Amino acid sequence: MSTIHTTDQLGTALRAARKQLGLTQPQLALAAGVGTRFIVDLEAGKPTVRLEHVLRVMDALGIALQLGGLPDAVSEGAADGATALAGGTDHGV
Repeated sequence: MSTIHTTDQLGTALRAARKQLGLTQPQLALAAGVGTRFIVDLEAGKPTVRLEHVLRVMDALGIALQLGGLPDAVSEGAADGATALAGGTDHGV
């Protein structure tokens, strides 16, 4: 599991996942339903990317988003879907 604290770290992690899957940026963009420029910006750590599109990219890569450090009451209420926003392999981003 990776701990991500910055947009640069997120971009680096997503780039590594894309390359591990053998995808080009245009291929990932097509799979996620976003533009290639978005993938370029995301992997570069641009801090103003749209969260909705980030989640699409993560889903296309098979990455699940898990939230840690939340109080039990909050995380239990979110267990209906908010803690696992994308299906597939859990890379813990």
